[in-house]
Amino acid sequence: VQLQASGGGLVEAGGSLRLSCTASGRIFRIDAMDWYRQAPGKQRELVAAMTSSGSTNYADSVKGRFTISRDNAKNTAYLQMNSLKPEDTAVYYCLADMVYSDYGGVPVATKEYWGQGTQVTVSS
Repeated sequence: VQLQASGGGLVEAGGSLRLSCTASGRIFRIDAMDWYRQAPGKQRELVAAMTSSGSTNYADSVKGRFTISRDNAKNTAYLQMNSLKPEDTAVYYCLADMVYSDYGGVPVATKEYWGQGTQVTVSS
């Protein structure tokens, strides 16, 4: 099972970006899909989270500006980031709680998977 994040880049303050995170492999079910970020010299922090039923949770610093969504048919989560600020600059990671299966499609176990990270840089 793999988790691939994409969509980062350089944007001016006030601009927008949309990040994507796609899971692939022997996936039986995806439960929560979350976005984290880590700025230089800081700890990794939760930005947004979404359960399989659609419940969401956001860090106070991004409420009203960022929106997490999922396309379950594509095993993909998105993070729409609007009104970006220089303090949003960080490497953004996706995290997924997934049940993976064996080659016969039988569920094996639940495991957390991290994507490789995508850089978001917001210039002032």
